[in-house]
Amino acid sequence: MAAAPMGERPHRSEPSSAGRSRDASRTVRVPWRATSVAQIRKALVDDLEARDVSAAVVDEAEIVVSELVSNAIRHARPLADGNLRVHWKVKGGVVEVEVTDGGSESTPRPAPRTIWAPSGRGLRIVRSLAHEWGVTEDRNGSTVWASLGGPSRRRSH
Repeated sequence: MAAAPMGERPHRSEPSSAGRSRDASRTVRVPWRATSVAQIRKALVDDLEARDVSAAVVDEAEIVVSELVSNAIRHARPLADGNLRVHWKVKGGVVEVEVTDGGSESTPRPAPRTIWAPSGRGLRIVRSLAHEWGVTEDRNGSTVWASLGGPSRRRSH
């Protein structure tokens, strides 16, 4: 899939529909670069607001997707096509967000609490906002996911 030029919306894999269902999913591939954080944050917020997801859950999802994409860019490799895959689904007001990358040398986990570190709080923020979160790994990479507004339908942490 082609990377979206700067200033344009990321490519989405599903066609747009005029009347979006309140319960649905969406997958977007974004380039493995820092500018993708703002792109995916806007796409997620616009989509969730169109589905009438509560403002509190939209805010939490915006922060969580920002942290997950930032962490993937900073600590992992891109997928084979040079992108990251961001997927979210809405079911009964619960939003589950996942970011898939090409993997890294270690399993993602929250950094120890420290006052002086200039970074390293991303997964601690995710953990504090998410009802549940987890990591799944396979030979193609890692997926870090978080459930906001209620429990996830998956049970593997």
